[in-house]
Amino acid sequence: MAVNSTFGVMCTVALMLLYADFATSATRCSDCGSTQVPYPLSTGPGCGDPSYRIRCDAGAGALFFDTPNNTYPISSISPTIQRFRIRPSNFINNNNTCVTADVSSEGLQLDPTLPFNITSGNTIMYLNCSDSLLRSPLNCTSTSLCYSYINSSAEASVCGLAPICCTFRSGGSSTQYSIRVRDGGCQAYRSFVNLDYSLPVSRWPDPGVEIQWASPPEPLCGTQADCDGSSTCVLSGSGGVRRCVCNAGLHWDAIAAVCALGLTSGLGAALVAAVVIFLLYRRHRRHKEALARLAREREEILNSGAGKTAKVFTGKQIKKATNNFSKDRLLGTGGFGEVYRGVLEDSTVVAVKCAKLGNTKGTDQVLNEVRILCQVNHRGLVRLLGCCVELEQPLLVYEYIPNGTLLEHLKGQFGNGGLSWTHRLNIARDTAEGLAYLHFSAVPPIYHRDVKSSNILLDEKMNAKVADFGLSRLAEADLSHVTTCAQGTLGYLDPEYYRNYQLTDKSDVYSFGVVLLELLTSQKAIDFNRPPDDVNLAIYVKRVVEEERMLDAVDPNLKKGASKLELETMKALGFLAVGCLEERRQDRPSMKEVTEEIEYIISIATSSKMED
Repeated sequence: MAVNSTFGVMCTVALMLLYADFATSATRCSDCGSTQVPYPLSTGPGCGDPSYRIRCDAGAGALFFDTPNNTYPISSISPTIQRFRIRPSNFINNNNTCVTADVSSEGLQLDPTLPFNITSGNTIMYLNCSDSLLRSPLNCTSTSLCYSYINSSAEASVCGLAPICCTFRSGGSSTQYSIRVRDGGCQAYRSFVNLDYSLPVSRWPDPGVEIQWASPPEPLCGTQADCDGSSTCVLSGSGGVRRCVCNAGLHWDAIAAVCALGLTSGLGAALVAAVVIFLLYRRHRRHKEALARLAREREEILNSGAGKTAKVFTGKQIKKATNNFSKDRLLGTGGFGEVYRGVLEDSTVVAVKCAKLGNTKGTDQVLNEVRILCQVNHRGLVRLLGCCVELEQPLLVYEYIPNGTLLEHLKGQFGNGGLSWTHRLNIARDTAEGLAYLHFSAVPPIYHRDVKSSNILLDEKMNAKVADFGLSRLAEADLSHVTTCAQGTLGYLDPEYYRNYQLTDKSDVYSFGVVLLELLTSQKAIDFNRPPDDVNLAIYVKRVVEEERMLDAVDPNLKKGASKLELETMKALGFLAVGCLEERRQDRPSMKEVTEEIEYIISIATSSKMED
């Protein structure tokens, strides 16, 4: 008790000395009614920082936050954490479904040039959504919190007939500037700050959106008269801007909006050391508690719902497993990132994919995506074990498949005499079954977007497994199936997707058709060593088929010694591939139909072997 009391007195003395001699370097705006307006928020010229503008309605005694397209009341301000809450727009009853009043201006849209963004503390319910949202990273299942809200909230009673309702945890990054609603997507939303998911809806807080502001720089000035004795009006940064920069020995405290003295003023070295040690210890303890709480929250996100559980790996675990991403552990590099071989502490061998996703998604979204992908369970798919979200980019941890890629086998890099026709048919079937599972059995459906021979792995028994089916979902930046640019690999890319950027299951069907041609011909999808008109494998084979010379395109090693019935199965697989490559996606078969056709071809090939 005595030690704690001594430390308490020491800290109090230290804090008193910290601010004993400072003078205010910034002007705080007058109160708006009974609400204080902390610096740097500005309600008019001459106070606050003009970049942090909000509005005071003096008559109502209320504060408002103006966005480029709307105005929202400010319900509370927390200056110590530099955040305030706004009330979202009201619901409007639109034919027994709900619409938010700001739907005409596409919801809450912040100006990205200003120092405000949406925090990660917001849990958002998207209401009255179109079925395109079922292909988004949102949780639109019947067990979603959003449905609990609709069924139990009097406010949401007008949303009772909304066709689709989804729950979303905002990313909270410095690029989170909008909660978007619109026709053709979701037409309403509600947000709750720091929502405890275990509470019944009746005990949820009032709806609100938490906005944070960036720490402000020193105040602007024109002359020294605009500053006090603790600072000097000097040029700061580019553009000829002048600011009240703190004098030597002082530092700018953005929260207190002052130039503050250092700790050493008036304190003995021993006392300073004791205070610093105590403060560092307390900070370390709080940091450990926060990390433990964050780990629990992430595990809860990953393991919510039924099915297989996922694991959150720490950055330390992944670095140790990959020998700090050593070059000798690098297995390959692709459009979505690099993949490393790793060995976990329990000797499990894994493949660690470093997903190059930029900042399109926040940590909670990545966790939700991994939760969905870990429920995917099919023998034709590489199993996703978990993820790591501590490092600069998200890392995905997959089971390790040791026997290389289909592309490597087709190129003869394993020196095993090449793949037999039976092997190739089985690989085609395994791959087709895996993709059909993603399209028709996964909830929500998953479109691979990058089906190619280098993303098909072979295990010890030459069974095929589709890899990287999760990265396309994680790279999706919008809440719609219409993307900002076509993603895929040259030679495999659906031409209709390339033209209009609309992604469907038939885009994967097209890419799989190219893989079938690779299995049939042992040639690359794009090869500039072929004649100019034949560089693209799909175009080359289509021309050969039109000329009724299908077998001319088949790998000569496959045709050597093949029976007449086997040659017919090669032609049948070629015609199936061409069907997958139809220009109009509605003319292509589904992956289920493709799987059934391959099974039929295999049955013919098997009967041929039995006759022999």
